[in-house]
Formats: sequence, C-alpha cells, structure tokens
Amino acid sequence: MGFQKLLIANRGEISVRITRAAAEMDIGSVAVFSEDDATSLHVQLADEAVALRGGGVPAYLDSKQIIEAAKASGCDAVHPGYGFLSENVDFARACKNAGLAFIGPNPDALAIFGDKARARALAEQVGVPLLPGTNGATSLEEAKTFFKSLGSNASMMIKAVSGGGGRGMRPVNRADEIDEAYARCQSEARSAFGDDAVYVERLITKARHIEIQVAGDGKDVIHLGERECSLQRRRQKLVEIAPSPTLSDGLRTKLTDAAMKLAKE
Repeated sequence: MGFQKLLIANRGEISVRITRAAAEMDIGSVAVFSEDDATSLHVQLADEAVALRGGGVPAYLDSKQIIEAAKASGCDAVHPGYGFLSENVDFARACKNAGLAFIGPNPDALAIFGDKARARALAEQVGVPLLPGTNGATSLEEAKTFFKSLGSNASMMIKAVSGGGGRGMRPVNRADEIDEAYARCQSEARSAFGDDAVYVERLITKARHIEIQVAGDGKDVIHLGERECSLQRRRQKLVEIAPSPTLSDGLRTKLTDAAMKLAKE
C-alpha cells in the first residue's frame, strides 16, 4: 500500500532518518516537536512540522495529541520510529481506529512482544529456552523472594515490562540493593514508556548480547541473520556487528531456529 503523507511520531536522529527515507519514496513527511525541540534538525528537514503541547519526553508520549496532529495535517500513516510509542499497543490501535496506518507490527503482535512478560510466557509455551524469571508485573516483595530463591552468589536483573533500548533495567548483586534498584527501574520505565511495571530474571554476568533479526508481513516470517551488541555502556549499545564474529555455526542455528519459532507463533 502506498502512502501520500507520513507523520513521524519521534524526534532527533530517528525522525531525520525516517524523513530522508520518506523523501526517497516521494512520501510527504510531517514532524512533531515538543516546546523545547522547536529548533531541532528533524523539524527543519520535514516537509511540515506540528508543535506539540508540553516539553520533553511526555509530549512525544501523548498519543491523543499525536493522532490529532496526523489527522489535522492530512496524513494517512504514522511512523513511530523506535522507543516512545513504537511498542505501545494502545497507540497502534488508536491509529487504526483513526484510519491511520501504523508503520510497524500489528496490534496483536505488539500486545505480546511489547510486553516482555507476555513475550516470556509465549516463549515458554512454544519451548524456547528462557532464563529463570517472573512472567508478569512483579511487586517489590516478589522481586525479593525471587532473588532469595536464586541462592548465594547469584544476581538478577530488574527490567521494565514495556521496556526496550536498555532503559528501565538495573542489575542486583546483593539483597540490600533491591529497594533502590526497583524504585529506579520503576521511575525510569514510567518516564520512558509511560508504564512503571517491572519484572525480574536471573542475570548472567558474563554473556554476549546476540539478536536475531526477523521480519514478517502477516503471512510469512523470515530472518535476516544476527547481530552482536555485546559492546555496551550502561546497557546502551555502542557497536553492533553483523554477522557476529563469536558464534559457532551450531549455536547460530539454534538461536535462529528459536527466534523463528517464536516469530511464527
């Protein structure tokens, strides 16, 4: 399906990339910007720009305001980029209800994979190996109970249920660290994703970060190989290498098969 005009529900470099891609495809672009982003590059490069009420992250999380901007500017599609509303199933459904194409996974897929607890539950259901952890929003007391169950010399990671991009994550190595780590995770998750729910899982302290890239059109699923994202600072990726230079052929096959099984389900 071809689109005539696209609203980009993001800012900065992400928005700039999408604007350039839209221009190459002869699709009109509409940027949105918070009060403190009025002079940003993404605003200048887009064909049109719409001001959002409010400043900082909250403005870009205001789905109602963004959909109003898309309708008012005559857009027929919305691209959320990554982060912000990109994994928000309510936003994807609101776009659909407003007659706007949401550039991304369909609401049903987002409902599962945008919620890390539900994604874990699905992986468990189809037999994809998982680290021990909780499969739902986890209270502070439940987090403490889980940590205790790991035994001595074990660590756990507290993670945002709606998280991504390394945000809303804190490692815990000792029981006396849990209260502060839990509170910080909730605060960061609330700020970044509008949802302060967290879950916990066992932390492997010496591991590599490998991602299998998958793509689907609602009928078929394919994989695009893997990338290694092990070089990080504060759980933010610094370098991504594709293909991974550390994987054996056998392990690559196991990881790819598991990812495809999950994506097809």
